[in-house]
Amino acid sequence: MNYILKTLNNRKFILGVWVLLALFLGFKQYHKGSYNNYLIFKHVYLHAVEHLNLYAAYPQEYGDTNHYGPFFSLLVAPFALLPDYLGTLFWQLANTLFLFFAIRQLPLAFKKVNAVYWIVAHELMTALFSFQFNISIAAIIVLTFAFIERGKNFWAAMLIMLGTFVKLYGIVGLAFFFFVKRKWNFILSCFCWALVFFVLPMIFFSPAYILQCYQDWYQSLAEKQQLNASLTSMQDISVMGMARRISGNVYLSNLPFLAGGLLLFALPYLRIKAYSDLNFRLLLLASTLIFTVIFSNSSESPTYIIAFVGVAIWFLVQQRPYQFWQIALFIFALLLTSFSPSDLFPKFVRENYIKPYSLKALPCLVVWLVIIYQMICSKFIQTKPVHAA
Repeated sequence: MNYILKTLNNRKFILGVWVLLALFLGFKQYHKGSYNNYLIFKHVYLHAVEHLNLYAAYPQEYGDTNHYGPFFSLLVAPFALLPDYLGTLFWQLANTLFLFFAIRQLPLAFKKVNAVYWIVAHELMTALFSFQFNISIAAIIVLTFAFIERGKNFWAAMLIMLGTFVKLYGIVGLAFFFFVKRKWNFILSCFCWALVFFVLPMIFFSPAYILQCYQDWYQSLAEKQQLNASLTSMQDISVMGMARRISGNVYLSNLPFLAGGLLLFALPYLRIKAYSDLNFRLLLLASTLIFTVIFSNSSESPTYIIAFVGVAIWFLVQQRPYQFWQIALFIFALLLTSFSPSDLFPKFVRENYIKPYSLKALPCLVVWLVIIYQMICSKFIQTKPVHAA
């Protein structure tokens, strides 16, 4: 038993498992011919080189359409230049290692960081099956928090702007603004990095083309919001999606849900004295990771790698010994959110209840509401950050 526990807490062993997951699933999906998302990403660069519309449909090349910003063309370029059999593997590996590195920077004890790795491993697999960039979005949010904790404003600002110019989600890193020391330095860094990411693609492709791309991007995102808000799409696994699909009313507006969600999200900021408590700040990180997903009608099953990192952090900052309801809620989230899309969950329940009603979002919503309650009502004392080794 001691040997098993020692192995599970061996950081090199965990890294080996994550790397094997990335390579195995990349290899498997490539040889199965199931790597459509990677083809979309690859062609963002190839189409930029040819000055084509990045957001038009190209059914002869891939299914669906691109919804990533013009800067993404440069980010994906090193992979797009490789043959697909190599590009797919390196893409999976790069996203996985980035998230592994980001989680390692969390100000948690060594064993708790290891627990985060194991808790999110299955959700990582779900994202790897579809070559998701959301693995790196989760890493960007976590690493932004870690850099702010360590006073590295310049690099935190870089990550926020990177995530924003690639997929907009990165903007949620500004949720940690009130924890920033030297705020004007941070603001200036954000503006500088925004300018860099805005201008850099113009150097490679031309200012006129990139400016047009930004207009096309805005249009594509607006159209995508309309398409996602349906009773049958693979997206809208969100609070709004649950409401629409359970009620059968496709015309339910996002606005009331977003307004209520933002109000609840903002309420803990009133507890200014609690900012000095590490657990309070970690709960805000967990809240941000979950909120980003459950209040977006663009969320699909693999997007939940972002939210489930938040669930793991929430569970691991709870005081020991765990109360029964905390363990029950965590298991509920593990089963319904993480395991439900897989063969580990009964197919009948998955196909007839989980998918049709977007119930993958339900445990994350409950966890998020608990986090908000804890941040508002719990007593917090000042603690010093404990950086993982």
